[in-house]
Amino acid sequence: MRNRETAGGSSTSPTLTQVFWGFVTIGLMGFGGGLTASVRREVVSRRGWLDDRQFLSGYALSQLVPGATNVNLAVFIGSQLRGLSGALVAFAGLTAPPLVIMLSIGALYFHMQGNVGSAWFSLALTGMGAVAVGLNLGTGIRLARRNIRRLVPFAIMTVVALSIGVFGLPLLYVLAVMMPLSLLLAWLSRQR
Repeated sequence: MRNRETAGGSSTSPTLTQVFWGFVTIGLMGFGGGLTASVRREVVSRRGWLDDRQFLSGYALSQLVPGATNVNLAVFIGSQLRGLSGALVAFAGLTAPPLVIMLSIGALYFHMQGNVGSAWFSLALTGMGAVAVGLNLGTGIRLARRNIRRLVPFAIMTVVALSIGVFGLPLLYVLAVMMPLSLLLAWLSRQR
């Protein structure tokens, strides 16, 4: 990824400072479950550090390894852009500001318990959860439209979404079946 042509026309990698502030922006704007949408918007659309295929590859890898997917994705992107230093800087930029905010909100929540404002505070947190679901859904639809163009990948995506989202099957079981099947079908399609 280093020294590659970016969307903005620059042929150099971003500096460590740019990576840090890019991930600070992501961490502050993508608060909650909608973080993947913010990562994609900042890294692919706005800054042009990766394209959609690279982003999806990193996202898939980030879901396979243990840990929080978006933290794994930040480490992946940082390492692609600036190696080990980039990975550490992206991790710090993504996690430090939200950590401070969450500790502050948690302290405020416990301080307000039993007060009249605590019901409003709980409603606000519920509303933020709904926004996060909408952001994730929008990102999933956008990425699927741009990258899933054949019937077999669409069918696999649909089966996984229905299995987990509608039928409530455990993620691990669905992945244990669908990942090998998906890889086999991709390999078979390349053999033709």
